[in-house]
Amino acid sequence: MDSDLVFKMIALAIYFLAMLAIGLYAFRKTDDGDDYILGGRSLHPFTAALSAGAADMSGWLLMGLPGALYIGGLVQAWIAVGLTVGAALNWLFVAPRLRQYTQIASNSLTVPSFFGNRLHDRTNLLRIAAGVVILLFFTFYVSSGMAAGGLFFQATFGGSYLTGMLIVAGVTVLYTLFGGFLGATYTDMVQGMIMLVSLVAVPLVAMFAVGGPAQMFASVAEVNANFGSMTAGATAVGVISSLAWGLGYFGQPHIIVRFMALRSSLDAKYGLAVGISWMILCVVGAIFTALAGLAYFQQNGADRLTDKTNGESVFLDLAQILFHPLIAGILLAAVLAAIMSTISSQLVVTSSALVEDLVAGIGVRMSPGAKLWAGRIGVLIISIVAGLLALDPESSILALVAFAWAGFGAAFGPIVILSLFWRRLTAVGALVGMVAGAAVAFWWGGGFKTVGELVGLNMDSYQSPDVRWNLFGGEHLYEIVPGFLVCLVLAIVVSLITPRPPRVVTEEFDEMVASLRDGVIHERDRSVEGSARA
Repeated sequence: MDSDLVFKMIALAIYFLAMLAIGLYAFRKTDDGDDYILGGRSLHPFTAALSAGAADMSGWLLMGLPGALYIGGLVQAWIAVGLTVGAALNWLFVAPRLRQYTQIASNSLTVPSFFGNRLHDRTNLLRIAAGVVILLFFTFYVSSGMAAGGLFFQATFGGSYLTGMLIVAGVTVLYTLFGGFLGATYTDMVQGMIMLVSLVAVPLVAMFAVGGPAQMFASVAEVNANFGSMTAGATAVGVISSLAWGLGYFGQPHIIVRFMALRSSLDAKYGLAVGISWMILCVVGAIFTALAGLAYFQQNGADRLTDKTNGESVFLDLAQILFHPLIAGILLAAVLAAIMSTISSQLVVTSSALVEDLVAGIGVRMSPGAKLWAGRIGVLIISIVAGLLALDPESSILALVAFAWAGFGAAFGPIVILSLFWRRLTAVGALVGMVAGAAVAFWWGGGFKTVGELVGLNMDSYQSPDVRWNLFGGEHLYEIVPGFLVCLVLAIVVSLITPRPPRVVTEEFDEMVASLRDGVIHERDRSVEGSARA
């Protein structure tokens, strides 16, 4: 076996063992179903911020973004701008209110249960519908992550796709299965730190390998004189679509659940500072990875770049060329860290939706211990289904990732915002808005064709409605925009024409607002907050 490959495999083995050890540590801190689903609301804001970032970014941050920048220049950075602004607004406005309100609203542990408890929906239709949306989209989302892990393992370490997929999925499922929310969150925090260090180390070493900053920019100018322009080749619809990615943050269950798990609402400011600092540093690192990559391959031959079509291998190639194989293995593990952190977070949220919302929503009641093991069984079942879907590396399931973000953002985002800032919202309004937003995003994003191909149907003759493009001069407006707007408008209109919510709903809303204004910390949080300040 090649010595370089041996070093890389050693680094990978160390990484996997570290993730399993963290999962075991979390297992020992998980005593019941509430701990498994939400970690007992004891999450430190530093951990919450890094885990939210790692769970969000996935492999896009280390492969997709540097690749897009490498090929197209800074005009491709509008998505990063939208995401950074969206994340900041999410921490600033949503995090403190959601943390406070979920505890006031019957100690809600999941996003669907918060919707149901916040609006006192006696039919449980809102909770069940939200649970179905999560179960459907995240099962396929998890599968795409498993497939990405298999493809990465195959391309980087030379193993088979199936072996790589099973190893990545197996390790992730193990630490999630036993560690639950805390296992996913602690590993995400470590993975977030690995991603940050990698996005600093690779472009920094590459920059000096090409002769320093001045020479780097000179070489880049020879390849792409417009690299630094954020308007060259841009269109209004394209920029709006890219910026609109930020809207998705308000409705991503695997991200906002970190807000619900904070020790108290007062931790949101700390989380904002850490989370946005991490994101900005990572995005800047991705930009400089593209810059240094352009300069390096301009000086040393572009044929050394593995992915010449999309440029998505620029980070991987630089890491393997410029670093000792053992260090390169650790840096390459950052990509796996990004993939695995997203899988684990989505597994926990999907399992929670299955146990806490769908099963409980139909009237089944479980003891804390039974809920704990039901959550673990849920993770196992979802993992098996997702793994079966991921067996085919050519499966179109990967296309679901493109509109899953939009689907959650359109279905949940406006409802989260209205729930936290508008006391007149009704359960019927929220239900109609949620279903309509998800349906519009699904249709606009070509979901019928994607799902048809996923289940083995021949969709070559399927014709997508042309209205999505004809309205904008032949350009595709990102589906989150119409989906978000439809959900928002319908939720407001239907709430205004249906009976006002029960008095208890407005009383709880006023209690949440007053408690934030007065800096009140609920009894359950005071001991934690006091020990943190001591």
